[in-house]
Amino acid sequence: MTAEAPVHTDPVRCTLCAGRTVGHAADLRRSYLRCDHCGLIFAHPSSHPDRDTEKAIYDLHENHPGDPGYRAFLSRLVMPLLERLSPGMEGLDYGCGPGPVLSMMLEEAGMRVTCFDPLYAPDDSVLSRRYDFVTCTEVVEHFHRPAEDWSRLAALLRPGGWLGVMTRMVPEDRTFGDWHYKNDPTHVSFYSPKVMRWLAAALDLQLVRLQGDVVLMRKPA
Repeated sequence: MTAEAPVHTDPVRCTLCAGRTVGHAADLRRSYLRCDHCGLIFAHPSSHPDRDTEKAIYDLHENHPGDPGYRAFLSRLVMPLLERLSPGMEGLDYGCGPGPVLSMMLEEAGMRVTCFDPLYAPDDSVLSRRYDFVTCTEVVEHFHRPAEDWSRLAALLRPGGWLGVMTRMVPEDRTFGDWHYKNDPTHVSFYSPKVMRWLAAALDLQLVRLQGDVVLMRKPA
């Protein structure tokens, strides 16, 4: 921890499970807390960016449908998910962003996909339905209130439905302070395999795949 790092002494409960937290790390911009119970690491809530700041950063992303590199990146989730789906199934791309490439790839494979994003596709009516699968790629790390958001994801699934998530796992082979993923100011919630196992149990989902940055969970039929 550097001398310039922000230090917060006020008690903050975990944003995921409301458990007790301890200081985990800090940098020049913000401090990070770790939950003793579920294992979530999160940026201190006082440092969370507002909606306008988030959108200004998201607008800089360039994710084009014709970019083979980006499609290859998304295929790490698409391929194992498709192995568990049947053509014609209905899904929701939660947090699709300004360029919903993932939904296009799933539709190309015969799925029916609805998009939702609080900034770019803010139709809350789609959140009142249930789906055979829900995808959430590079989104959960942006959750300011992960307890609410993860509960919503689970509630969107039909019995037997699949939840597919992509997010970088906190590395075990280097210090958190050296991890580039935390440097994006819109990334505020950070996950590990321990957190994913906790989430599956808490949400009554089956953790079927946890490999690299790809997580697949299934709602019991």
